[in-house]
Amino acid sequence: MELKRVVVTGLGALTPLGNTVAAYWDGLINGVSGAAPITHFDASKFKTQFACEVKGFDPHEFMDRKEARKVDPFVQYAIASTDEAVKDAGLEFDKLDTNRIGVIWGSGIGGLKTFFEEVASFAKGDGTPRFNPFFIPKMLVDIAPGHISMRYGLRGPNFSAVSACASSTNAMIDAFNYIRMGMADVIITGGSEATINEAGIGGFNAMHALSTRNDDPKTASRPFDKDRDGFVSGEGSGAIILESLEHALARGAKIYAEVAGGGMSADAHHITASHPEGLGAKLAMSKAIADAKFSYADVDYINVHGTSTPVGDISETKAIIDLFGDHAYKLNISSTKSMTGHLLGAAGAIEAIASILSVKNDIVPPTINHFTDDPEIDNNLNFTFNAAQKRVVNAALSNTFGFGGHNASIIVKKYHS
Repeated sequence: MELKRVVVTGLGALTPLGNTVAAYWDGLINGVSGAAPITHFDASKFKTQFACEVKGFDPHEFMDRKEARKVDPFVQYAIASTDEAVKDAGLEFDKLDTNRIGVIWGSGIGGLKTFFEEVASFAKGDGTPRFNPFFIPKMLVDIAPGHISMRYGLRGPNFSAVSACASSTNAMIDAFNYIRMGMADVIITGGSEATINEAGIGGFNAMHALSTRNDDPKTASRPFDKDRDGFVSGEGSGAIILESLEHALARGAKIYAEVAGGGMSADAHHITASHPEGLGAKLAMSKAIADAKFSYADVDYINVHGTSTPVGDISETKAIIDLFGDHAYKLNISSTKSMTGHLLGAAGAIEAIASILSVKNDIVPPTINHFTDDPEIDNNLNFTFNAAQKRVVNAALSNTFGFGGHNASIIVKKYHS
């Protein structure tokens, strides 16, 4: 079977750095931190009182008030980023075969705000069940692609990938495979997450997963720094239009980049901690490189998972050195989570967008907030600390790893006809 080539023709982003792709990219390149004190709820009694929230978002710009009340914020975010991506791609669905256009979306948790509020309301009551009739459909993880398909009348493959923080990368790899195997012409893919609420922050605090640097939120996400103390919660959405090359050319679409390959693996090690030697991460990256038919030297930039956790940053670094050998020291490596925080199931989507724009613009966004080298990390690697770097980026690898030991890596490269 001859596999079709798959290209990126549209992007949309709603992030802690900005509510459009242009604003997001500008924030990344300029090393802006999206962290600030939490405004979504009173966090004064929580161990962590800050996060990377989406700012200035008005769902009524994308839907009426009645519709907005029927969906959780993670769906509102998904619709907003998808609208931008569809416009960016110039998709005119009335002129296309919508039976061959699908939506494959990722979210690690889905409607957590809805679930928390409905259960809390019941618990405060007299035991009489008074639940919102939209409670169940608002919280379902798969409801985001459902709403997107209904919004545009798309009848192709439609489902969610759920693999914790690897969810949207898994969704993108699924979309890539459906298109290259000829099962769809276009797929809207990506991910969204909205967990900055009492349950989300409280739950991660109980795990000791979050930074507690309340006195200095903007420098709290410190990937690869000796004094890192956990990740910073983020929220938002990223949407990517993937399309077969022949379909894109036929309609005269602009092309950002080409998807080269994807790899997935499991750590088979621990429910939350990555494998200490990075074995699962190494396997996912090696599978992606093999799928792309690349040599290791073909990769120029790795947008790493790099969450700013004590164990995870070390294990991912070990995996890169073990896999790439001497070439590891010629790569640019950066963690954009130092700026956006960790968007959980949406992380892969916005980080893939960063990788795509790095390939397009030949510039690598930085890892900000580096102050002190960690002696347990090989600092001869180029982590792109504190300032963006210009270089030719022919191919970029984006890593995401999730609780449960889920690992996913995707590679994008410059498009050549």
